[in-house]
Formats: sequence, structure tokens, C-alpha cells
Amino acid sequence: MDKIVIKGGAKLSGSVSASGAKNSVLPLMFSTLLCDGEHEFSNVPKLADVHSACKLLSELGAECKHDGTNMSISVSKAPSIEARYDLVRKMRASVLSLGPLLARYGEAVVSLPGGCAIGTRPIDLHIDGMKALGAEIEIKNGYVIAKGKLKGGNILFDTTTVGGTENVLMAAVLAEGVTYIENAAKEPEVVDLAEYLMKMGARIEGAGTSIIRVEGVKDLKAAKHKVIPDRIEAGTLLIAGAITGGKVRVNDCVPEHLDALMAKMREAGFKFEVGDNFIEVQECQAWKGIDLTTTPHPGFPTDLQAQFMALMTQAAGSSVITESIFENRFMHVPELKRLGANIQPKTRVAIVKNIEAPLKGAPVMATDLRASASLVLAGLVAEGQTEVKRVYHLDRGYDDLEGKLRSLGAQVERRADDQ
Repeated sequence: MDKIVIKGGAKLSGSVSASGAKNSVLPLMFSTLLCDGEHEFSNVPKLADVHSACKLLSELGAECKHDGTNMSISVSKAPSIEARYDLVRKMRASVLSLGPLLARYGEAVVSLPGGCAIGTRPIDLHIDGMKALGAEIEIKNGYVIAKGKLKGGNILFDTTTVGGTENVLMAAVLAEGVTYIENAAKEPEVVDLAEYLMKMGARIEGAGTSIIRVEGVKDLKAAKHKVIPDRIEAGTLLIAGAITGGKVRVNDCVPEHLDALMAKMREAGFKFEVGDNFIEVQECQAWKGIDLTTTPHPGFPTDLQAQFMALMTQAAGSSVITESIFENRFMHVPELKRLGANIQPKTRVAIVKNIEAPLKGAPVMATDLRASASLVLAGLVAEGQTEVKRVYHLDRGYDDLEGKLRSLGAQVERRADDQ
């Protein structure tokens, strides 16, 4: 098992590029199950979750080849329509195999998912969506067992769900008739999935809005697609520059995907230069605490809440951070406090207060993907040495984060953890 060791105090500067989006590439990979042929993707990040998705796809009749940032997925008839627990437990996105398998084969057996322990995140909305398309669903022995010939229907999600929107969208493209998905997620990753499905021959309108219309087709064809940049990684790198008082440019990103982050950072006192495909955070020696609440896109993303909290530990005054998406997403707070941060957590609200003394390096434990990133960011400004353990969480969603930080001047390295 590895750990990341950081010697704090270096001001970051320079340019770095964002990799392809984790939250986009995974649904794209599972969408390939909708038809035979060779699907080709570019800008694919090297992540543990991508590797896990390849292992699951191989059991479902697909062969993945990942060379650099290019990936080809050759799909043939699935020898099995079961997504086993041993694979699904490692990655929540595996539940996205449900919609494609059910749409194409009329049946699917998918284990209840795993992933980061940041909340219950039930898949009730996924199941309700499949039922609205005519599927019969049974939960048995920890598996979702789905059967039925799908027909278009009207789905109204009680709450916005990215995974639920993606799963139903993939099921609906081969369903007979027209499907309307209301209160659909508007995230860029949903739009990216819809664009690839349309390249395959799907008929979709409204992706990126609250109502998506899908007209089912009889079959699809494999296509080529470039994965969108990872807005969460880009945001993490911008915060890395900001928290050290540095000037960092993140290239190969989509600036409008980060409007909510930049708005809050501007409120705190930061300034940016923004181009067509880059964002550069300017040097800032002092910033103030602000309040924020995580909300679905286009609001402030929950996946940047932990990183922003690390930034607020260095702000003047107090900040109130409210987590409205997941009920257990403050697990990084005790670890930040080990470094000396003054944070008072409640169930869904954390009050972050300014500390007169700097953070002090210490061993800390990563509890989930984004918590890992927040601890690395805090380590960049902590006096002395910070060791972030259990960084396999980080590897699920960041492509060589420590290498990118080193390229900006950070003193950070990966080592084997003897304990």
C-alpha cells in the first residue's frame, strides 16, 4: 500500500493539463454494452476505476485496450448478464451496467454497488426509472435482478441524480417509443454521455437541461469520442495553486464547467485569467472566509467541497460550508484537524475558523476519494512533513496527481507505506 509524503511551504507556479473526466469516462465505457463493435475513446485518464471498469466489461463480453490516453473497447454478445459483487463493490459506477444490459438483452443481474463511503446513495431512483420503462425488478441476495422488454415512459426523479439519469438514459435509447426524463441531472458528464450515444445513433434532445427526451431506436453502432476534461481535477489543481499563494494555469479544461468554483474563489478574493480552454489563478497572499452550499450542477459541486474546505482553513475570518448532497461527506474534517485546522463539524454543516498558527505536518488517513485530495492540499501549506495514507482512494479518481503537483514545484512523492 502506498502513501503520499508532502513537505509543505513551496509556492506553486507554472502550467499543468487536466486529464479526461473520471465521472464521464465510466458511463461512456458502460454505454458500449449497448451494441457490438469497436468503440474508440481518446483523452482517457489512467485511473484505478477505469481499470476496474475494464475488468467488469471483460466479463460482460468486451475487450478493453488502454494505450496512453486512447482506449478501444471491442464488444460482442455478452457471455453473462451478471455484474458480480466482487467487481461492483469496488466502484459504485458499476451499477451503470444495469441500463445497457437490460435494454439490449431484456435482463440484467447487477450487484448492489460499492465505492466511497460518503453516504448511503441508494439506487432506488435507478430502479424506479427502470420500472417506469416496463422492467420487473427484484432485489435478492444483494443483487438487482431486472427483466422485461423496455418501452418508453415518463420518469420524474424525486431528487436530481446523476447516475440515475445516466442509467435511465442508456436504457431508454433502445426502448420502444419515447421517454421523457424530468428533473434530469444537468452535469457536463451527462451531456458528454448523451453526445456519444447520439454518435452511436441514439435520438436524444435536451441533455444538459432538466427535461431530456429520448426516442428509442432499434439498434446502435460503435463510434469514436473524446472524453471531456475532468472539471474536478482541474478545480483541485487551481485550489492547489491558490492555497500556496501561487500562480497556476490549468490547460485543457472547459472554463464554464468551473464557473461555480471560480465565483466562490472570487468572492474569497482570488482573481483569474480565463481563456477558451484554460484557467489561471493569480497570486493571492490573503483571502477571506466565505460561506458555500453544495448543490447539483450548475451549483457548487460536492466533489470540490473537501478541497475548498482545505482552502478555507487558510482564510481570514470564518467560513460556513454546508453539504447538501451527501450526508457523510465530512470525514476529512478529523484529519484536517490533526494538521491543526480549526473546524467545528455538525451533521451537514462545518464551521471553519481562521488559525493564527500555520498547519503542522502529521500522518493523516484518507477516507474517500475527494478527502484524499483535501489532505494533499492541506499538506502543501503545512509546516514540516505530511504523510497521507491509504491513497488508493486518490488513485480511483486522479491521474498522477503527485506528478502534476511536482511539475508545479511541490515537494511531494509517493512511497511504499510500511505500516
